[in-house]
Amino acid sequence: MKVVVVESPAKAKTINKYLGKDYEVLASFGHIRDLPAKDGSVDPDADFRMVWTLEDRGSKRVSEIAKAIKGAEKLILATDPDREGEAISWHVVEALREKRVLKDLPVERVTFNAITKDAVQKAMSQPREIDQALVEAYLARRALDYLVGFTLSPVLWRKLPGARSAGRVQSVALRLVCDRELEIETFKTQEYWSLIATLATKDGGVFDARLVGADGKKIQRLDIGSGAEAEAFKRDLELATFLVANIEAKPAKRHPYPPFTTSTLQQEASRKLGLAPAQTMRIAQRLYEGVDIGGETVGLITYMRTDGVDMAPEAVQAVRRVIGKEYGERYVPGVPRKYTTKAKNAQEAHEAIRPTDMSRLPKYVAKYLEPEQAKLYDLIWTRTVASQMESAELERTTADVTAQVGPRKLDLRATGQVVKFDGFLTLYNESKDDEADDDEGRLPPMKAGDPLERRRIAAGQHFTEPPPRYSEASLVKRMEELGIGRPSTYAAVLQTLRDREYVKIEKKRLVPEDKGRIVIAFLESFFRRYVEYDFTADLEEQLDRISNSEIDWKQVLRDFWQDFSAAIGETKELRTTEVLDALNELLGPHIFPDKGDGSNPRTCPTCGAGQLSLKLGKFGAFIGCSNYPECKYTRQLAASGVEGDGEGTSENGGTPGVKVLGDDPETGLQVTLRDGRFGPFVQLGEGEKPKRSSIPKGMSPALIDLEKALKLLSLPRTVAVHPESGEPILASIGRYGPYVQHGKTYANLGKDDDVLEIGANRAIDLIVAKESGAGGGFRRGAADPGRALGADPESGKPIVVKAGRFGPYVTDGETNATLPRAVAAEAVTLDEAIGLLNARRAMGGSKKPARGRKTAAKKAPAKKAATKKTATKPAAKSTVAKKTTTRKASAKAAKAG
Repeated sequence: MKVVVVESPAKAKTINKYLGKDYEVLASFGHIRDLPAKDGSVDPDADFRMVWTLEDRGSKRVSEIAKAIKGAEKLILATDPDREGEAISWHVVEALREKRVLKDLPVERVTFNAITKDAVQKAMSQPREIDQALVEAYLARRALDYLVGFTLSPVLWRKLPGARSAGRVQSVALRLVCDRELEIETFKTQEYWSLIATLATKDGGVFDARLVGADGKKIQRLDIGSGAEAEAFKRDLELATFLVANIEAKPAKRHPYPPFTTSTLQQEASRKLGLAPAQTMRIAQRLYEGVDIGGETVGLITYMRTDGVDMAPEAVQAVRRVIGKEYGERYVPGVPRKYTTKAKNAQEAHEAIRPTDMSRLPKYVAKYLEPEQAKLYDLIWTRTVASQMESAELERTTADVTAQVGPRKLDLRATGQVVKFDGFLTLYNESKDDEADDDEGRLPPMKAGDPLERRRIAAGQHFTEPPPRYSEASLVKRMEELGIGRPSTYAAVLQTLRDREYVKIEKKRLVPEDKGRIVIAFLESFFRRYVEYDFTADLEEQLDRISNSEIDWKQVLRDFWQDFSAAIGETKELRTTEVLDALNELLGPHIFPDKGDGSNPRTCPTCGAGQLSLKLGKFGAFIGCSNYPECKYTRQLAASGVEGDGEGTSENGGTPGVKVLGDDPETGLQVTLRDGRFGPFVQLGEGEKPKRSSIPKGMSPALIDLEKALKLLSLPRTVAVHPESGEPILASIGRYGPYVQHGKTYANLGKDDDVLEIGANRAIDLIVAKESGAGGGFRRGAADPGRALGADPESGKPIVVKAGRFGPYVTDGETNATLPRAVAAEAVTLDEAIGLLNARRAMGGSKKPARGRKTAAKKAPAKKAATKKTATKPAAKSTVAKKTTTRKASAKAAKAG
């Protein structure tokens, strides 16, 4: 028996069918080890010793693999064909060595770019060893991300209250968004005019010509800057006679785009399908791992994390056959197209993203796929086919027109374009983030010397516009152009920026929150080198050189840490005034915008003598007067999470970071909106233990008024009476969000439920569903009925997928099985769910955990005992481990990049 290890159960199931009974295919469920969330996991003082934790889930996976390889012929590692896949294989081997179960068992590494029978069997015949250079590149990247996130985030917490985290790539991506916003804010609008003459040929053909010159001088786009100038030109044109001076027609070609890479797929899926990069990657993962097509599990696309734009020769030939059959031989170029990547730092030698079988036309497979899967497959198939089609043939025509008015000569120009042969355009045209109106029509027939009739002269006023905000697609494109990060990480980076509330999306554009702008201003002031685009790109290049065995990974870490640790040390001596001066200077145009009346935008509106400036309070940043405490004017920033009205929320005094909503009519106590460490909340009165209530996720603090605040403070409230016990059902907000409660039974509210408005029927349904066993333990969103997948063919029990506190899981009402990270809740199939539940039962998880906090407390020691720590090299006890400023959030920030 040969044991094969892959990442996900879906992939394992598909490959097991291809390999047969002589193989046992197991899933690692992604990474089995990680750096523990505390100081000392990467120790620069011990030559960057890295301590890895084998946690509960990873421990079970390793035990399962260890059991399977007893008496096995060999261990085959078949994880994904990239750096991350190589790292997973390395972690599996290291963990098995720690358990001392490998002994002399042969270990082979195989990779395949597509999960098809031919690709898998071919890979099995061409094994190799683990690529240590790729592993070292992974270790260097992981160590850098950890050191930056885990070291820099505590500095932010100390110096910038309200800041969440910083990351090596995350912060540079945020800077791109903030820099673009600053460009927009400081942009000076310029007026300009255009003059368009609508002319007709002697045969009656009508076209438009633009004024481009006068008196022998060219007129550029912005040269006519006033209405008076435009009116003068218009008067002359209305008196002029028009003549065709020259006509020129030139053939032109448009060539197709290369097939998708990770980055271009994310961009086009965002533009054409409206999918966020993270959604695109989840759907693509499912298409790659396999979908049930007519009773057979089939991988529909090749590996979706790639920089490559080339395709295998046999794939190219298959595409050409499809083009000839579906569109005709006229659309098949004489020679197959060959593409090379232009992306900076491209280093992953994989094929482009393409269908595994070109004969699977989108219209044939759509019925087997979920709607979004079908749309993404169609996009990939279409782009792949178009990439090998004939170029489009165009004709571009330019007509130069002379307008004569007395002795004065004015020049106009008209352009037109016509498609002679559509070529690849018959199938596909790439979208643009900021479309330009360049669809020019055909000009009517004319020749030099022909007179033209004036139909209309139009003078148009225009104003220059600032550059547009980044969309997710255009930000991904810009990051790739600059060589920042890797395309496979872009989705996670963008999601992290949104989760940290550093950016928000408005009208499909990324808008930096004040919180994010303050973080970037701080980093630019005191850690400028580490958010510079060139520095980040150069570091990425060094990481790629490690994967090519060109440089030592430890030396890269040493060089980085020497300067970075010194910069961290310097911030310890920073005084608050230094931080504020730097922030005020960089954020001045944003915080104190020009009023347009010539007055000083920093003059205090209350006392008229003090100067406004940025201040740092317990709950974040705010604007205050320099004459404090005599003048107590303050106004809030959105960065604090408690937004004011922009005109000063505390002119008559108040506490920074606190917004007064009014007085409670019953108690007379003041009701305030505040921002705490864990988010905004409302508070009644002051004192040692005032009544407080968190603001539910999704409810904007800016929309909280006195009425809503009082409703929140009235929680828990009685919603209904239980139909059997007669006891009250309460609604309230807890650690994991809004919920309803009956006795010791808790059911979390769904995303569409409002804790302030939920009615009796809905509350009873949630409680009854939980008490009947349809839900799991006390989990976030567990009361949601979930998505039905079907019935287990053996037991007949209905199987559903639900959102749980620790992530999505599948359940048959008796056994629960957590979904692996690689499997999206919206994409899991019935067969996969049955496989996960069977695996869970085999590990002894046949029963749901009992309800209640006591059970969870009893299980805690077992989980702790299951945790095992290992290090890449033995070393003396870390000095970094002695630090006391540690928080788990910084480790999460490091992991997100």
